[in-house]
This record gives sequence, structure tokens and C-alpha cells, in this order.
Amino acid sequence: MPDSFQSGAADLQSAPMTNQSNQADKPTVHLFTDGACSGNPGPGGWAFILRHPSSDAEIEGNGGERTTTNNRMELTAVIKGLERLTRPSLVHLYSDSQYVLKGLREWMAGWKRKGWKTAAKKPVKNVELWQRLDELKAQHELQFHWVEGHSGHPENERCDTLAVAARDAHR
Repeated sequence: MPDSFQSGAADLQSAPMTNQSNQADKPTVHLFTDGACSGNPGPGGWAFILRHPSSDAEIEGNGGERTTTNNRMELTAVIKGLERLTRPSLVHLYSDSQYVLKGLREWMAGWKRKGWKTAAKKPVKNVELWQRLDELKAQHELQFHWVEGHSGHPENERCDTLAVAARDAHR
């Protein structure tokens, strides 16, 4: 098992977010995530697959909540996956959620500058999750990959299956 984490549709868009300067010292991992919710709010589930490609080591995780939203589950999946990393890593994050990817790549810096307020000067929704993601993002170098949901992407489909199972367990 590599020391970068402990046991336990195609790439359409990619953009690096460099937080650390020396990429050679960091392991590369792939993080696939998904969230599911019945009703909005309603019971929800999250899931991730974390893979270390140089060793083929892989772990999965999932969980859920009785009353939540789909966006909260999408964010939680990323948080739970990043929390499994035990040292700074180059993380290829794969998600079908534009909310998550645009939030991390485009919106978060502005929200922080504005005291976690939107352009309309309203509080950012799910702020505690975004703030936790901000802490985790500072530890890693993230590269973002959007995948089309329900398009046959194997890891996205597996994450969806795990998230739906977790959602159903929280009904």
C-alpha cells in the first residue's frame, strides 16, 4: 500500500491548480467522486474511489445522511476522499459535478476574498464544506477532470452505485 493514502464519459476538461511547487516529491493519485440524493433535501449518499496508479492500490469509501442535498453529497465525497490522503499529493479529481469543479477552480478564491459571500453578497451555501475543502486543497495540487454522469465511465458508475447504496441505507 503506498504511503500517499492509508487502507481502509471520458476526461473532457482538465485544469491544474498548483498549491505546491515541487510536483516530483508528491505521489500522484486519482480521486473519483459522486453524490446521490432522493429529493432535495432528502436522504443522500456520497462515494469515492482513491487510486494510486503506480501501485494499482485502491480504496473505496461511502456514507450518507438522512436529510441532505445533492450538492452537499458531491462536496462530501471529495472531502472524504482527500481526507484519506496522508501526505501532500498530486490529485487528479474526477467528478460529474460542475458545482464542485467550478467551485474549486473558479469561485472559491472570490468567495474567500469577499468573506465567504457570493457576488450578490449572500452567504455561500454549504460554507462549512467549502471551507473544509479549502483547507484540504491547500495541502495538495489538484487537477480537475469533468466526466459526464451516467455515460459509462467505469469509476463514475461505481461511485454512483456506492452513493446510491449509501443513500438507500439512510432512508
